[in-house]
Amino acid sequence: MKVLVTGAAGFIGANVVKILENKGAQVYALDDFSSANFKNLEGAKAEVVCADVCDEKAIAKLPAVDAVIHEAAITDTTFKDDKKMIMVNFEGFKNIFNFAARKKAKLVYISSAAVYGSGPSPMKETQKPQPLNAYAYSKYLCDCFSMPIMKKKILPLLLGIRYFNVYGPGEHHKGAAASMIYQLYLQMKAGKRPCVFKFGEQKRDFIYVLDAARITVDALVAKTNTIVNVGTGKARSFNDIISAINTSMKTNLEPDYFDNPYVSAYQNLTEADITHLKKVIKNPPQYSLEDGISDYVKNHLLAKQP
Repeated sequence: MKVLVTGAAGFIGANVVKILENKGAQVYALDDFSSANFKNLEGAKAEVVCADVCDEKAIAKLPAVDAVIHEAAITDTTFKDDKKMIMVNFEGFKNIFNFAARKKAKLVYISSAAVYGSGPSPMKETQKPQPLNAYAYSKYLCDCFSMPIMKKKILPLLLGIRYFNVYGPGEHHKGAAASMIYQLYLQMKAGKRPCVFKFGEQKRDFIYVLDAARITVDALVAKTNTIVNVGTGKARSFNDIISAINTSMKTNLEPDYFDNPYVSAYQNLTEADITHLKKVIKNPPQYSLEDGISDYVKNHLLAKQP
């Protein structure tokens, strides 16, 4: 199978590339390297294509493939240029859709749990979206574009994935936009007490990137055009994260709680309803929070320390 992966040098994209190659796929790894890290593709055999998904001419020159996994996007929710955010995330998506349509290729694209905004949890694919920022809105536009087309079956497969809070190897280049798990690990590795909002009981649905990437690849054999949540279905607290990191690092650092300055616009709970995921892809996440953090810290973060 020939597969085009956009955003291939990014956090999740690079993990997708590795899984595809392990399955014997011929991969074309497209990235403009504006916010990715080439080191994420070390060891990959993929044919690297340096191009911008907004460049229609460059996309038109890509070779025919059987499937596309579209990960490319501006994912930093604090990015200030709303116009560029929507151009890259929505107009770029439409360019990739048109390419897939011309090549009659399957398309798995990445939406986001951010489209749910402050909606109720557990969050279901059928509930009303409430995007709260330009990033969430750009992903909402992709879904709005896709849903009518899903009914027409123009492509062999059109499936959208709404990732929840993904963490794991390959995110180091994201800086302040990296996962809370990585941020807390850095503090604790430096011997500092981990700082979290009072009193650390805010909960998120954290999914290990090895699960998220595997499910994304598994989506290529789905039989239904649809949108699915990709999370664990279990919300866990920041206190749980700190406990798991302490266990993995064999430390005993107590949390340093401070007032939440965003209390009026802050989500205290996000959790995926993964009922639909289990029906469509039938291979749900395997890593618990503790197992994922243990693997991440011991086999990736600490293993790379001098």
